[in-house]
Amino acid sequence: MSTSNYLTFNPEAFLANAGLGRKVIVLKPQQPFFSQGDPANSVFYIQKGRAKLTVVSPNGKEATLTLLYPGDFVGEESVATVPGLRLSTAVSITACTTLEIRRAEMIRIMHEEHAFSDFFLRFLLARSMRMQADLVDQLFNSSEKRLARILLLMAEFGKPGEPNAFIPPVTQETLAGMIGTTRSRVSFFMNRFRKLGFIDYDRRIQVHKSLLNVVLLDQLPEHNSEKPPLQYVA
Repeated sequence: MSTSNYLTFNPEAFLANAGLGRKVIVLKPQQPFFSQGDPANSVFYIQKGRAKLTVVSPNGKEATLTLLYPGDFVGEESVATVPGLRLSTAVSITACTTLEIRRAEMIRIMHEEHAFSDFFLRFLLARSMRMQADLVDQLFNSSEKRLARILLLMAEFGKPGEPNAFIPPVTQETLAGMIGTTRSRVSFFMNRFRKLGFIDYDRRIQVHKSLLNVVLLDQLPEHNSEKPPLQYVA
């Protein structure tokens, strides 16, 4: 491929439109892109909306792996050397517009257009870093702090541009699944955040910048009762 082709190919334009081996799909809230165990035969690129990636254990327990935003790919396991099955489920949180790219077309464009393969590699590295941060959060932070982080992520604090004060509609059961706790604990923390002025909610949840203090500075008016006391050994 010539240097001129590398410079003129536009990954964003390719991902914005339907074409050979790719089609635009509109999903309603709570509609799956694909389900765990389905054939891994395509990659999805989210143009608009929010979604989540979940996995279900053999005994039926569901865990949320990560949240998905516009500009994210999902289902990238389909470009593995040997086609297999989906290891997780991707479900829309809000109405989503997504580009479905068939496996063969995804492999072709990655091989032929270095600008696209570079674009995709940057996404994969960013996804890996984000999921590592999610794992660290799950391992070392209290469920109250994990909830604060999820709310901030959903409001897009830390992303370029102005954050969205109102997060997409989400139930307390969904939030509980995202942070690995019970709905009653989420309800308790949400009421606490509201009393402290970190959030407001009636029909929709409004996140205030002050909630950042919980995540960045661990500033709560009292010691978090969920954190075990430090044990000193002489």
